[in-house]
Amino acid sequence: MKTVFINGNKAAVNNVFPQKVQKELMGERVEIFSKAEVLENPQKFAFTEYIFSTWGMPWFSEEKIKKCFPSLKCVFYAAGTVQHFARPFLNCGVKVFSAWAANAVPVAEYTVAQIILANKGFYRSCLMSNKVEYSAAKKIFSGYIGNYSAKIGIIGAGMIGKLVIKMLKSYNLEVLVFDPFLPDETAEELGVEKCSLERIFAECNVISNHLANNEQTKGMLCGKLFEAMLPNATFLNTGRGAQVVEAELCEVLSNRPDIVAVLDVTEPEPPEDNHPFYTLKNCVLTPHIAGSAGNEVHRMAEYMLAEYNKFINGEKTDYEVTIKMLETMA
Repeated sequence: MKTVFINGNKAAVNNVFPQKVQKELMGERVEIFSKAEVLENPQKFAFTEYIFSTWGMPWFSEEKIKKCFPSLKCVFYAAGTVQHFARPFLNCGVKVFSAWAANAVPVAEYTVAQIILANKGFYRSCLMSNKVEYSAAKKIFSGYIGNYSAKIGIIGAGMIGKLVIKMLKSYNLEVLVFDPFLPDETAEELGVEKCSLERIFAECNVISNHLANNEQTKGMLCGKLFEAMLPNATFLNTGRGAQVVEAELCEVLSNRPDIVAVLDVTEPEPPEDNHPFYTLKNCVLTPHIAGSAGNEVHRMAEYMLAEYNKFINGEKTDYEVTIKMLETMA
């Protein structure tokens, strides 16, 4: 078999890859193999050149890759982060492609929507929607500056962060960015100002986290930063919960009822029983909904189908992942 689906969750593959994409790749007979099935019958995959997968892609050691997939050229991953499986494939000389750009679209759309709502005082207002609190909510609303000339802080200008910045251009907003890896010329092209984390938290009305998920970013967003937030400021997290010192965020939220945290990710997910996130009035939890969902997941499959066609036709591809990229990718 020249092209195969490898995944521990067959339902995930059928959800992400619509029938038209499956047929274009495989014809009428589509098979999805688990890691156990591969290891039980490795000779069956001796001539496999292309693997397609999505959420649920299993990890293979370099030894198993060489044994089971000696002819493998590429892995096409119709989802975002490849950190959990890519390195052994790359070390074996196998190209890895990811639909991180496709998955970035709904995250960026979600983030921009939250930024616009946050600057209107939506979160604090909607939590005070009963009759008794209506007048108080109206008074709170008067403390928000709206979306004209507000300052937005973007933490991490990778694929998602850059897309958020581009989408925000249709609004009259000032954007500050923290990203040590962002070249000055790119920042100029994006029309943003690079600055420190401290300045972002001290000056911005809304702060949105898009840091890469790695050891260097764990616990980077701490209580001292949250304490510096402006009155009525909002913190959005669609990155990873581990990047936030959550106990310190809870303490600041408890002491600062004027600020709001909108958290689509936590560490762990969901938060443990009786976690303060569930009861803090200025904390809004959503169950990791920013990424691709519903029909949006088909975009990821279509991106990988397009990459596959470009590769086999000798054309320039757009979404190849390298070892170097793993150092800074989410």
